[in-house]
Amino acid sequence: MSRWHIMFVLWLLALGGADAMAAPSCVTSINELRNVLGDQRASLQWEETSMNDGKPLVVSIFESKGALVLEFVKTKEGLWAEGTGAVCGSGADLEISFDKNQLRMGPASGWLLRSLLGQGGKFTLTRLGADQLRIATSGWSGTFVPIPK
Repeated sequence: MSRWHIMFVLWLLALGGADAMAAPSCVTSINELRNVLGDQRASLQWEETSMNDGKPLVVSIFESKGALVLEFVKTKEGLWAEGTGAVCGSGADLEISFDKNQLRMGPASGWLLRSLLGQGGKFTLTRLGADQLRIATSGWSGTFVPIPK
């Protein structure tokens, strides 16, 4: 899965309380997502703080054609990945899954990411306090903070 998908899930977890994150239903719009999180002003952009190359991923969440879109952009390098789908509750976490037709890898994604997510994947978003998210997928995880509006 792409980092931007992970970012989106982490964003969702950071914005809502544990009760909101436990909701078993799936959402496909910004309004539904904000309702699940219980915060109508939740940030829609997050920046990675755990990178080791000085080029954080920035994840943006927006709505297009009846689905949520997560876009991961690697600072100074361009599109890392982009995917469309629904965000679903999974215990205290949120998950977003993408099949190979819902996920587009950008020129900034490396061979390892392309290998791991080439057929699709799942990102888990876990809240780490009030203003941090951990986005994780097979073989990768990152910590993100909201970008001020």
